[in-house]
Amino acid sequence: MLAKVNSFSLTGLDGYKVDIEIDINAGLPKVEIIGLPDTAIKESAERVTSAVKNSGYHFPVKRVIVNLAPADTKKEGSLFDLPIAVGVLAASEQLFSKSYVILGELSLDGKLRAINGLMSILISGMQQGYKKFIIPAENAAEASFIKGIEVYCVHTLKEACEFLENETPLPVVPYREFSDAVQDDRYDLDFSDVKGQRTAKRAMEIAVAGGHNILLIGPPGAGKSMLAKCVVSIMPDLTFEEAIEVTKVYSVAGLLDEKKGIVTKRPFRTPHHTVTIPALVGGGNKAKPGEVSLANHGVLFLDEVPEYKRQALETLRQPLEDGVITVTRVQQTVKYPANFMLIGSMNPCPCGNYGSKKHICTCTPQAIRHYLNKLSGPLLDRIDIQVEVDAVEFGDLRSQAEEESSAIVKERVMRAREIQRKRFSHSTIYANSDMNNRLIKHYCEIPAEAEDMMETAFRKLSLSARASFRILKVARTIADLEGKDKIETAHVAEAIQYRSLDRKYFS
Repeated sequence: MLAKVNSFSLTGLDGYKVDIEIDINAGLPKVEIIGLPDTAIKESAERVTSAVKNSGYHFPVKRVIVNLAPADTKKEGSLFDLPIAVGVLAASEQLFSKSYVILGELSLDGKLRAINGLMSILISGMQQGYKKFIIPAENAAEASFIKGIEVYCVHTLKEACEFLENETPLPVVPYREFSDAVQDDRYDLDFSDVKGQRTAKRAMEIAVAGGHNILLIGPPGAGKSMLAKCVVSIMPDLTFEEAIEVTKVYSVAGLLDEKKGIVTKRPFRTPHHTVTIPALVGGGNKAKPGEVSLANHGVLFLDEVPEYKRQALETLRQPLEDGVITVTRVQQTVKYPANFMLIGSMNPCPCGNYGSKKHICTCTPQAIRHYLNKLSGPLLDRIDIQVEVDAVEFGDLRSQAEEESSAIVKERVMRAREIQRKRFSHSTIYANSDMNNRLIKHYCEIPAEAEDMMETAFRKLSLSARASFRILKVARTIADLEGKDKIETAHVAEAIQYRSLDRKYFS
């Protein structure tokens, strides 16, 4: 007898329907799975056989053919265990299968385990007209944030079968509001924990207000890493739409907290400098998302940037420009979101004392140049703000004066972001850093005095056209922080100061 079961699989973050067809014929006992399955799916035969028997059902001692359609698309993962088992029982007339989308991994005793990428599958299934889903109970929290569908959670294969046979009624997973999941928005570090460093804090505030990338240069122990870790505490809260996009990436990568079911805080990713290119931008045999996608709508922090491989750093150029990363492998090409804020930190030289007022630099000019040249010009052009972080003075370190808290800084950031939201309400961008040349020309008009200042900076700092446009974007953000409709000369002057390191370090 032939049976068909609806299921879904993933390509990147997009789900597509998979028809699971099971045919049972006379012949030598064997389970054969066709339709371009990977190793995990081929091993489903053993898991399903044991799960069916240990759940109190009879596994047919015949030739069982399982076809995964469309047959020309590579299938991956273990999420087909439950639909295959249901299909086998339906084909052997032990169960009447109904029109549900069924997903789940089986253990040998018939219990269900959570699957990766469920949120993407549910959203894609809903968009394709499917409304009823049976999933593992461990995925219940993740499913609860999708409105407009009926999701039923089961713990075992037997429970799924009894539900399909109308023997055991199951409640629909109740819908949860995103606001209910956001319970604790506190972060481990606060701007008030950072002593001194007013210039660097100001630069960080501007960077967050306009979504600009930033590079911190200073000696060891100056507080660069601590400043970077404080940034998420002044960033705007995740919207529901952003949280869904971030959650989809984390779910596919297998990093989602099953108890929460959704990501409620902006990601902060800080990969080690030995990170490989596939780990950074995505890839591998299964084209999984990398650090740039895991940092989507959050921060990617590269501590001691020159220590990273040059080739790995160069791969950041495309996602920094486009906000997406395309991962191409022999079997598939997928796109992942990569709209992140890049924060880099570095010493001014290998020993860290170049330009220090207190310590002597022991590096040769050649060593310094070699160290700094690990950052290419095109990559530096994509970093809007470069700022020096000086060593903290003892008086600042031991001062009992109250530093400005992240909450106060965040209020200013939110006001600037609201200005940008209204400004770009008729476009697809949300921050000044995303403006193209046409928008820069429209929103970044500057007075004649500032125009002369820009020309001087362009010549003396040997700026590229891209770098000069980024100065205008930063100036626009500074004006927004002050609530000014027009960019003033002082705003341009401050923005230029955040490119002055081009001359000091990288010329």
